[in-house]
Amino acid sequence: MDIVIYGFIQSVALLLMAFGFSLVYGVSRLPNFAHGALYVLTGFVAWAFVNRAGWPYPLAVVGALAVAGLAGLLLYQFVLKRIRGMEMSEVIASYAIGLAILEGLRWWGFRGGTHALPTVSDGVAFLFDVPVDHQRLLVVGVGAALLVGIWAYTRFSKAGLALRAIAQDERAAMMLGIDSDRTGMLAVALGSALAGLAAVVIFPLGSIVIEEGYKVLIYALAVCVVGGLGSWVGTVLASFLLGFAQYVTVAYGKPHYQMVVMLLAIVVTLVVRPSGLFGRQKSLEERV
Repeated sequence: MDIVIYGFIQSVALLLMAFGFSLVYGVSRLPNFAHGALYVLTGFVAWAFVNRAGWPYPLAVVGALAVAGLAGLLLYQFVLKRIRGMEMSEVIASYAIGLAILEGLRWWGFRGGTHALPTVSDGVAFLFDVPVDHQRLLVVGVGAALLVGIWAYTRFSKAGLALRAIAQDERAAMMLGIDSDRTGMLAVALGSALAGLAAVVIFPLGSIVIEEGYKVLIYALAVCVVGGLGSWVGTVLASFLLGFAQYVTVAYGKPHYQMVVMLLAIVVTLVVRPSGLFGRQKSLEERV
């Protein structure tokens, strides 16, 4: 039961880390390689609001999420919008900005180890006689709320329907009057805020460190590659597949093998099935 329960929690955590990246690529076909940096930035901003500005923690979380969304909006408006369609330039530019954010935080003194966000509660619940702290239960609750919220947003709101339309067929959506740039900007801002949401619920389980930005980016890439770039259903299924694989690796091996599992998943998927489980990219035979 330990493996079932904690594997499930790890899977939901992976989903939270990766869903923002998947949303941005699914809507605008932009690979936002600053995703991990925005994740770490949100954690440090929330910490600064609480410990230096004296804000109440709920208000600090809202403020940090607003900063993450604004950072994504500015990233699209001033960088990605100008190079959209040039795939290599998108990767290089977004990764360079993410690198600048992470190393800038390091330079400003946010080196980690002494920076941590408060947990929602110090209590412990027992699920089938397995102790689970309340913060991990919050991770599961936020993950479930995220799926329900995104499902409702993309089906019952005008902006959400525009996101779905652009994701399905950008040219047809533009012919119907949907602004591709505005929708892309909304997608990047929303994806950045989702990265921030993952940060404020996962960081209380440990310390805020710069290296988490690089790790989260690799985790998000692994989930999206295995599930299929642009496929939201694939992202959910791949999160559970890789989450259980990670926890089994920790249970029967060593924690640092988690990264090996994710990198192997990327390589094997690209060799065996380049489009992933539910991706729309052409198969290897078609491209050759």
